[in-house]
Amino acid sequence: MRYGKRVFLIVLDSFGVGEAPDAADFGDEGSNTLGAVRYQKEFDCPNMTRLGLFNIEGVGGGVAHPAGAFGRLQELSRAKDTTSGHWEIAGLISEKPMPTFPDGFPEELLAEFSRRTGRGVLCNKPYSGTEVIKDYGKEHEKTGALIVYTSADSVFQIAAHESVVPIDELYRDCEIARELLTGDLAVGRVIARPFEGEWPYTRTSRRHDYSVTPPSETMLDIIKDAGLQTISVGKIWDIFAGRGLSESNRTESNADGMAKTLAMADRDFQGICFTNLVDFDAKFGHRNDAPGYAAALTEFDRWLPSFMDRMEEDDILLITADHGCDPSTESTDHSREYIPLLAFGDPIRSGADIGTRIGFSDISATILDYFGLDKRGTAGESFLPLISYRKSLWDTLG
Repeated sequence: MRYGKRVFLIVLDSFGVGEAPDAADFGDEGSNTLGAVRYQKEFDCPNMTRLGLFNIEGVGGGVAHPAGAFGRLQELSRAKDTTSGHWEIAGLISEKPMPTFPDGFPEELLAEFSRRTGRGVLCNKPYSGTEVIKDYGKEHEKTGALIVYTSADSVFQIAAHESVVPIDELYRDCEIARELLTGDLAVGRVIARPFEGEWPYTRTSRRHDYSVTPPSETMLDIIKDAGLQTISVGKIWDIFAGRGLSESNRTESNADGMAKTLAMADRDFQGICFTNLVDFDAKFGHRNDAPGYAAALTEFDRWLPSFMDRMEEDDILLITADHGCDPSTESTDHSREYIPLLAFGDPIRSGADIGTRIGFSDISATILDYFGLDKRGTAGESFLPLISYRKSLWDTLG
């Protein structure tokens, strides 16, 4: 069965492979997410190893004959957040960092937010998402006030107990915040953080992100305009505010995201399936849980063969990340790191090494090149000639 050209782009959220050259500028000197998890007893990833994960420059310990193509990419955007990382993967470089609020949000903003939501505000400072509900959850249950907090990223997060603030109301509160956060206050994401149960509480899977809309075209717009499908699995739809996407498939966990991506391999479509697996970041990186991170990578690695067995002749699988989140450092925030690139499929030459590329946007350029589409002003340089069996043909054609 042949469906035509398909690209499956899977982002292992926060799976960095070593500090970027400018890591010190971000307070992340020495960060290495892969380095923090590879020696955990829970880490067992023979399939990514065979694809070339440890053959990537600067990683070390690779196999003699990798089954895939491999390399690493350095971010050009002046950021280390989810939105900027994904946008750059899609060909849009953020020249100006999105605003952060290390001292909390302006009081006049919160006053208008409270007026429109009809609820007070608690916290208003950078905080760990698990700790903030421990410290403010009881007061929230007593008063009904919303827990508003941020982090080192450009985010406005609202936590609420589902028995106090029904989920639909929490989502409306996030929409109000998104409307208010414009101009110099235009954070990358407003995030609903519902929780439930008794103290110390449990966060639920009904998180929802409200991203700022990309200011210009990405590869998703170009692929969709060409009449191909652009399918989102996980929070990709949220990150791009739906722009350039033809379908959304929300997920509750990495396992759910992998199951939905596997189902896409059996669907007849032409275009791209863009997946984000968020648990690496949300459940393990931010919680400094290196063994848990390693176990999650092992779960993904064991899933890989079932997906690869379903790949068709013209399918390409690309595995990458959007930033780092080293679980072994004192910080619980993202880290400025290189991201990995593993590529596999019948069109891909095994053992092809793309080295170190400057710009996550080279992924976008490569995908557009594979579909034969013009970049239309998006950033990046294609590395498809380096990894494809068709290199000699392209060279002949000039």
